[in-house]
Amino acid sequence: MAELLLIARLAGRRVAFPASDVEAVVELEGLTPAPGAAAHVAGLSALRSRVLTVIDGLAALEHDQGGGTELAEAIVVNSGGHTYALLVDEVEDVVEAESPVAPVTAPLGAGWGRVSIGTVEAAGDLFLLIDPHLLIAGPAARAA
Repeated sequence: MAELLLIARLAGRRVAFPASDVEAVVELEGLTPAPGAAAHVAGLSALRSRVLTVIDGLAALEHDQGGGTELAEAIVVNSGGHTYALLVDEVEDVVEAESPVAPVTAPLGAGWGRVSIGTVEAAGDLFLLIDPHLLIAGPAARAA
């Protein structure tokens, strides 16, 4: 069986996430600020009686922060025993990978290069495969 991929749009780019890392896709309503949190943490939100740390995908890529949306699509990921919601522009579909993961052969820029696993073909297109755990870690993870 081929690997399943979640196709989403992040910072205007269509990308893929390994579906095995995704617990759910949700629409978040409202965020509670998290004072003292890292710059890529948008705040906190509740989902089914659980508190989610909400990660701003744009800020995690070192782009301008999205902020200010009342309703946002997010990918729910469990990482290191904690549940996170990764804000994305849009979630499109779940598809099967048509090729194994291949190394990235072009320069991506610091943010994308830090979070990418490689490229993968799916649904007749080539996608950058993103590691959601590296998005959660944020820009500071580059130094580690």
